Amino acid sequence: MPDRSAPLPIRRRPTAVVVGAGAAGLFAAAALAEFADVTLVERDRLPQGPEPRRGVPQALHAHLLWSGGGAAFDELLPGVVDEAVARGARLAHIMGDMVSRAPNEVWFRRFTTTRHHNLVCSRPLLDHVLTARVLADPRISLREDTAAVGLAGSATVVTGLRVRTGDRDETLRADLVVDASGRGSRAPLWLRRLGLPQVAEREVNAGVRYATRLYKAPGGTAATAFPLVNVQANPAKAPGRAGIIVPIEHGRWIVTLSGSRGGEPSDDAQEFVEFALGLDDPVIGTLLRDAEPLGDVVTSRSTANQRRYYEKMPAWPDGFVVLGDAVAGYNPVYGHGLSVAAQCALAVRDTLRDRDIAAPGTARRLQRAAARPVGAAWDLAVGQDIFYPGASDTPPTVAERLLARYVDRCVETAAGNPRALGALLDVMSLSEPPSRLFSADMLRPMLLGPRMPRLAAAPLRAEEWEGARP
Repeated sequence: MPDRSAPLPIRRRPTAVVVGAGAAGLFAAAALAEFADVTLVERDRLPQGPEPRRGVPQALHAHLLWSGGGAAFDELLPGVVDEAVARGARLAHIMGDMVSRAPNEVWFRRFTTTRHHNLVCSRPLLDHVLTARVLADPRISLREDTAAVGLAGSATVVTGLRVRTGDRDETLRADLVVDASGRGSRAPLWLRRLGLPQVAEREVNAGVRYATRLYKAPGGTAATAFPLVNVQANPAKAPGRAGIIVPIEHGRWIVTLSGSRGGEPSDDAQEFVEFALGLDDPVIGTLLRDAEPLGDVVTSRSTANQRRYYEKMPAWPDGFVVLGDAVAGYNPVYGHGLSVAAQCALAVRDTLRDRDIAAPGTARRLQRAAARPVGAAWDLAVGQDIFYPGASDTPPTVAERLLARYVDRCVETAAGNPRALGALLDVMSLSEPPSRLFSADMLRPMLLGPRMPRLAAAPLRAEEWEGARP
């Protein structure tokens, strides 16, 4: 007879290690905390407030969070979008609070009938809100000033992460290791060292350079909700040049300009406004002529679309997953990186609700689940950027050309029809699959009309022009 008086064995709570405390790592930690004790490994020291840090090279440029990303934020961290708004962020209605010119040179009308918003603020503010919220969870701990140097284990199972803190090396044992270290991920090298083959990769690089400058919001715009102003580049006109004004907290504008090969903006402050005036429409330069700059021009070239197809590897070790920009990084002009990071973390959480974190085959399922939101954003970005000269070693396929033409028709239809705009934004915001573009909401106005005439100029209202005067 068994001894019923003997104490039952205590089941150990699983452990997970996440590489990188950027947005992707924070979301991964939030998703995993439901199933494991999580250690975040970060090579930098995180700032104590909403300040830029070295590990987020795009932090000073303009950022937008689409509706699909905002919904994923709130599902992982309930109420976090409202927390950001309380700290100074803004939910800007698309298109009511936006003045936007599409790549095919069509101005969108400012319909207010869609359900979509952009969360608008500086990236340091958003990162600070996310970090504070995630690290408040007692199941999540942070190791700062600690570099990930490799994986422990074999080609069949990863058992931990090798790290270096100062001059001390150690191995953090874990049931699951997640690489969320961003574009500079060394996961391909780590996997080869375990005996696995090279992961298949693809790059589509439009050669875009970004230049950003911060301005004091001129005139009366500091106290009012000035619209976002966006002039998108036309890939059919090389070089493609674009610009955006994003009003953010503390009465400031982030202004980001971009140009592809042969038309890149420089870091010369004297040329910044002239570049904006030279866009296909000069509205951004006109608004900046008398605005007061608050700092120097900062530039970045880390804008290529890069994807690693881990989900297609012939073999995959248990105990290891790659997420976020470490899987796919996008041209920042599309504003999808943060949304995809959150949606990938949600895919991990939902998969683990049906699978044990340490069960054989779980890691492979997690990697494949995370690939689904990656694929949707990838197709949207590459569908535009592949048409820039020199963007890819292979020219656009017939299917890519046909799809691009159809999307152009969708954009032109949506610019003058609110139902079509809603369908377009459902896809652009990563809220619905691309098949939404073939719904009746899009096809009916595309085929039958009526269509409103094209706008001849940026739809800024008279009071907005007046408010932007110094």
